[in-house]
Amino acid sequence: MSLEQVRVFYEVLASERELYEQYFNQCGRQGFFGSWHWNKAKIVSFGADLGYNFTENELEQVWFESDSSYCQPSVTSLEYDRLSQGSYERVKAKNPAKVGLS
Repeated sequence: MSLEQVRVFYEVLASERELYEQYFNQCGRQGFFGSWHWNKAKIVSFGADLGYNFTENELEQVWFESDSSYCQPSVTSLEYDRLSQGSYERVKAKNPAKVGLS
C-alpha cells in the first residue's frame, strides 16, 4: 500500500541523518517570517529516487491523518537537533519549525 510507503519513507528519513539533510536541502525552503514550505512534487520525486512509490495525495493523507504522528516527532527532532547545532547555514529564522505546503 502506498500510504505505508510514505510512512516507511519518513521512518527512514528520521533514522538516517545524512539522508534527512538531503531531503531538507532538496525539498524544503524557508519562507517569510520563519515558515517552512515543503514542495510535494520534490518530496515524491526524492522518495521515488530511493525506491518508494507514492503520490502527492498519499503524501498529504499521511501528513494530515491523526495516526501519522508516530513518525513526525522523529523527523521534527532531527530538524531541531540540526538547528541547535547551527549546521544549516540557510536557517536564520527564530522559529524555523513552522511548516507550510507548496
